[in-house]
Amino acid sequence: MALKKKTVKDVDFKGKRVIMRVDFNVPMDKGIIQDDTRMQAALPTIKHVLEQGAKSLVLMSHLGDPKKESAKMKEAAEKAGQPFDEQQYLADKHKMAPLAKHLSTLLGKDVGLAPDCVSDETQAMVAKLDNGAVLMLENTRFHKEETSKDAAEREKMAKVIATFGDIYVNDAFGTAHRAHASTTTTAQFVPVAVAGFLMEKELVFLQDKIVDNPEKPLVAIIGGAKISSKLAVIESLLDKVDCLIIGGGMSYTFRKVMVGNNKIGDSLFEEDMMDTARKILKTAEEKGIKLLLPDDNIVTQKFAPDAESKQVTAGTIEDGWMGMDIGEQTREKFKAAIKGAKTVFWNGPMGVFEFPRFAVGTQIIATTLAELDGAITVIGGGDSVSAVKKAGVASKMSHISTGGGASLELVEGKELPGVVALNDK
Repeated sequence: MALKKKTVKDVDFKGKRVIMRVDFNVPMDKGIIQDDTRMQAALPTIKHVLEQGAKSLVLMSHLGDPKKESAKMKEAAEKAGQPFDEQQYLADKHKMAPLAKHLSTLLGKDVGLAPDCVSDETQAMVAKLDNGAVLMLENTRFHKEETSKDAAEREKMAKVIATFGDIYVNDAFGTAHRAHASTTTTAQFVPVAVAGFLMEKELVFLQDKIVDNPEKPLVAIIGGAKISSKLAVIESLLDKVDCLIIGGGMSYTFRKVMVGNNKIGDSLFEEDMMDTARKILKTAEEKGIKLLLPDDNIVTQKFAPDAESKQVTAGTIEDGWMGMDIGEQTREKFKAAIKGAKTVFWNGPMGVFEFPRFAVGTQIIATTLAELDGAITVIGGGDSVSAVKKAGVASKMSHISTGGGASLELVEGKELPGVVALNDK
């Protein structure tokens, strides 16, 4: 799938009207963008389309989940007996005006803003676009049709948006696993539907270099709180990896099912995943895969950033104590395993990453990957991305995925609706 889809390099944009789905779902606070990484990531595709002489470019993206998040905030305000200004909240968190303004600065040209995605007013604004003009549609999720499970409802919205372009470009990998009106359905009503540069890069690294044709040895590092949230990924990787490293909260459930040292105290534990953990351990053994778990842990008696801690051998955690990070011996063991890799896929922290004192194991993984010579390093979204950024080594990674859920689903072997909808080469 990775290289079988048409990209922006396969089409002629001269004189064409283009509709592009981007992922501008950036963190906002009181109408101010907190991190524009996702906007920066879409710039190469946007600039390419304009430089190739497109007549017009209409951009669309969601920004949070207005209906769901607004309802939650309203309920919280009512419980606290405080007033809730929904319009102000939406303007602060979910409206695209600050993004259109910021993109104007990034591109060095005016970016217009439509009042919505499908109204007569928006259609009239699109019809007037010429000479490479850029227009941003309002948040796609202000329309219930965008995320509707009813295909007919999604089509109603998509058919209008499809009239805005002769070519549809999807550069929003982070939402490619969602069959929404703007990410999937619109592509079905535009004659040409292709991947942008960011989408292409995600597919090349995740699909081709991890799933289909990884250079061996392939080491996968999987962390995070729960086995249940990463189960499909682990099962998929067991058919591909030479070494599987498991850290984070999920490692305690694996430790619990082991014979011998299996005391985990009050650490994270999924009782309903015990049989699954046993099965994974058995499968790894049968396939000759090196499966590495922590040999020691940093433990505390309370879940707090300043909690008093000590280091103990894995499987000897007393009641009243909980695991917060991997220990020194484990860090060295994991480092040694990583250093022998030609390809590494990493998703999930090794400990309670949000507390600096217990982020040491996660940070060491990040710096070890940065030191690899000639290896392909792919960071699969989430806290792992934060870790490589905090460690100041993001630029040394081969690829940092912009889509947590989408990247995991791709590695699981699932087809992503937003990718399937694009034209084959």
